[in-house]
Amino acid sequence: MKFSGAAERPPFAFAEAVALRLPYHPPYDWAAIRAFLAKRAIPGVEAVETGGLAYARTVSLAGRHGILTVQPGDESLHVGLHGIDSGEGPAVAARLRRLFDCDADPAAIAACLARDPVMAPLVAARPGLRLPGAWDPFETGCRAILGQQVSVAAAIGLAGKLVAAFGTPLAKPMGGLAHVFPTPADLVEADVALALNMPRARGAAIRALATAALADPDLFAPAESLEAAVLRFTAIRGIGPWTAQYIAMRALKLPDALPVGDVGLLRALETGTGRPSPAALLARAEAWRPYRSYAAQHLWAADEAAVKGR
Repeated sequence: MKFSGAAERPPFAFAEAVALRLPYHPPYDWAAIRAFLAKRAIPGVEAVETGGLAYARTVSLAGRHGILTVQPGDESLHVGLHGIDSGEGPAVAARLRRLFDCDADPAAIAACLARDPVMAPLVAARPGLRLPGAWDPFETGCRAILGQQVSVAAAIGLAGKLVAAFGTPLAKPMGGLAHVFPTPADLVEADVALALNMPRARGAAIRALATAALADPDLFAPAESLEAAVLRFTAIRGIGPWTAQYIAMRALKLPDALPVGDVGLLRALETGTGRPSPAALLARAEAWRPYRSYAAQHLWAADEAAVKGR
C-alpha cells in the first residue's frame, strides 16, 4: 500500500503504537471525509493511503513530535499513535473527535436539511457526511489564508512550501511524513511571501494571524456566537468574511457558519437560469439553519463530483 504524497508507505502498524478508539454516531461517511483530507493533504505533514483506508499525519504534543494514523472500524475510528506518550491519549482523542466530527448527530442534520428540495437528494446520496474540523486551529487558519482566491491544489502546494521552509523536521521521518506544521512563533517574523513567491498581502496576513495567536491564547477558543467569531477574525488584517467563516466552520466547529461568496457553493446551486447571487444564497440558507456548515459540505461534495464528471 502507498500513501498519496509520500515517497514510500509510512508504516501503519507501529511497533510501539498506542491504540485509541473514537466512537461516533452512525452512519459515518468515511469515504467522503477521507477524500476531503486526501485532496487537501499537506506534503510532509499529511498522507492518505492510496487505494486503502488510512489517514496519517505528523503532530506536536507536549514538546514531542510524533505520527498518528486513523482508519475506520465498526462504529468507531481506530487511531494509532507513534512517538506520543500514552498520557496524551485523552488530548489526542478530543482533537481527533473534532477533526473527524465524531460527535455530530447525522439524523438530526439530515432531518433539517432534507426539508429543502435542493438539499434532500444530496443528503440522501451521502448519509453520514461529516464536517471536517481541525487538528490544529492555527494550521487551519493558515490554510484558509493560503486558499484565498486560488484553487485547492494551488493552496496545498503553497502549504507544502510553507512547511518545507518553516516547519520543524522530524528526527526520524517516515515515508513522506517529515515535518510538523509551523507554530505561530515560527511564522510571526517570517517572510512568507518571499519564501512562497506569493502576494505580499497574503504573507502579511499569515504573520498577522501568528501575531494574534501569540497575543491571545484564546484566539481559537469557542465563540459566544458565529457573529462574534467572524468579528474576532476579521479584526485581523488580511482576513475577510470568507476566510473568517471558513475558520469558524473548520477550526471553531460552528455548525452554522457559511462562506456565502464561495464560488463552489454558488456553482453547486446553478440552474438553467444561472448561479444565484451571494444574497440569494444567504436567503435560501435560512432554511438550513442551524446546520448551514453541513449544507455547505454537501454542496461542495456535489460540486466536486460534478466537476470531476465533466
